[in-house]
Amino acid sequence: MSHRPPTPSGRVTSAKIVIAGGFGVGKTTLVGSVSEITPLTTEAIMTSAGVGVDDTRQVPGKATTTVAMDFGRITIDRDLILYLFGTPGQTRFWFMWDELVRGAIGAVVLVDTRRLADCFAAIDFFEHRRLPYLVAINCFDGMQYHDPQDVREALAISPDVPVVACDARNRESTKHVLISLVEYVLTMRRSRAVAPA
Repeated sequence: MSHRPPTPSGRVTSAKIVIAGGFGVGKTTLVGSVSEITPLTTEAIMTSAGVGVDDTRQVPGKATTTVAMDFGRITIDRDLILYLFGTPGQTRFWFMWDELVRGAIGAVVLVDTRRLADCFAAIDFFEHRRLPYLVAINCFDGMQYHDPQDVREALAISPDVPVVACDARNRESTKHVLISLVEYVLTMRRSRAVAPA
């Protein structure tokens, strides 16, 4: 068992992050690419019951789907551990989202620019609950086809919400997304702390 060097305060901080987005956008892949533990997934084989319910036209090779959540963990620094909770993408599983976001400091909304409309529900969900989030454009084939500012305008989100490109398969790319979210959450908390009452 490895021993973590003590921090000046002697404390290790942990934080919960939610990974959300539409069906087949890469949430399970993102959690799996960055997790330092074997991720817990609730992937189930897609059956004929999903025909006519799940739109698989843009993800024709998809054979499984998340039915509850994905869970992973990453140590960002010796005093910061992030616990990642990936949401199911289909609308019929959204009743679990309220439980999954409880205690989260923020969320990543993963988007596929071929299917931007699929992420509107996630954005609305986090905005309604005032949970800080960023938008991560998943570059499936390693190519970024749309400028982040164009994506921001298409999603009609606030100018202060970060929009970043990533490759959900790449650990360093995914880690950068998570660090960007933590920095954004800290900036928001600082600005609220100094805002006049």
